[in-house]
Order: sequence, then C-alpha cells, then structure tokens
Amino acid sequence: MRGLMVFVGLTGGIASGKSTVARTWAGLGAVIIDADVLAREVVAPGTPGFDAVRQRFGEHVIGPDGSLDRPALGRIVFGDAAARRDLEQIIHPRVVDRTHELREAAAPGAVVVHDIPLLVELDRAGDYDLVVIVGASAETRLRRLVELRGMAPDAARERIAAQADDAARRAVADVWLDNEGTEADLIAAAERLWHERLRPLAS
Repeated sequence: MRGLMVFVGLTGGIASGKSTVARTWAGLGAVIIDADVLAREVVAPGTPGFDAVRQRFGEHVIGPDGSLDRPALGRIVFGDAAARRDLEQIIHPRVVDRTHELREAAAPGAVVVHDIPLLVELDRAGDYDLVVIVGASAETRLRRLVELRGMAPDAARERIAAQADDAARRAVADVWLDNEGTEADLIAAAERLWHERLRPLAS
C-alpha cells in the first residue's frame, strides 16, 4: 500500500545524541515533532497554557519580558511533587493535542518522527509504528555533559539518574542506534536506518 504515514518514536537519555539523529532525518525529509519545542509553545505568552501557569503559580514565575521565568518555575516544582503534577497537568494534555494535530497534518507517505525525551518514562512505546532509541552508556553521557555542556558532575549525574535506565529503554526499542563513537558515525548510522527501513515503511 502506497502513501502510508509512518509514526516513529525517537528517544534516548540526555546527551545520547538524539537531537543529532532528528536533525539528520529532518534533512532527509522527515516531519519532526519535537516534544520539548511543543512544551514551550503551549505555555508561550498569550496561550491558555500560559494563563493556566500564571493562575496556578503566581506572578513571580513571569519574567520581566512577560514570558515564563523557567528557572523560577523549576525551583518551585523541583522539590514539590504536587506542584510538579499540577504543571504536568497543564502542559502534557496540550502537548498531546498539538502532537496529534501535527501528525494528522502530515502528508500521506510521510515519515513523522516524534522526538520525545520521556517516551520510556511515560510508557508511550505503544503509540508508534517503530521505536528508535539512541543509546550511549551513562559514563559516556556524563563525560559529554561535563566536557561539552559545562555541567557540574553532580548535576549531570542527577539528571542521568532521574531518567529511565538502558534496560528499560532496550525493553521497548525496535531499533537501538549506538552512539559510543563519533558524531559522524551516528549520522551515518541514522542515514542507513532511514534509507533501509524508515523510508521503505512509508512507500
């Protein structure tokens, strides 16, 4: 059957290289739906999501420019599970709705890639035709966070520990893209996967 839209879930731990794979596929013609971008979009000034955040958390989470002061909001929700749940209940349903809209707007025969950091944590693997995990060891990702992003080692370890582990990711992976090598190696692997598996699925 021709013209079949394929929905791919793309995920991986922090500093795994997921964004590199998404950029590579975008350059090859994929429709990218970036969950992080949508999470910001649905609480941009002037949106119902922004108004809901302001009502729940107050004026002190609004910055001088009129947008959300994300560090201030983060300080509130980081140590308060109830506040974090309230924020998630504002953001997540709106992100889900927007994701559905963008997916439905894709042309027949498109490869639609949902770039979603929390695919495993949110138990979303069943939503996709194919789940692709970009994998790198915790040690490799820690080194990248410290050396390339300038993150403090303890903060980097905390971020890694807060996410799903590799065993949980492997349990849902249809494809595991290893990224222990160079960026060029990862790009080449992503291109092969596109041409050998993703593009044919949509033809």
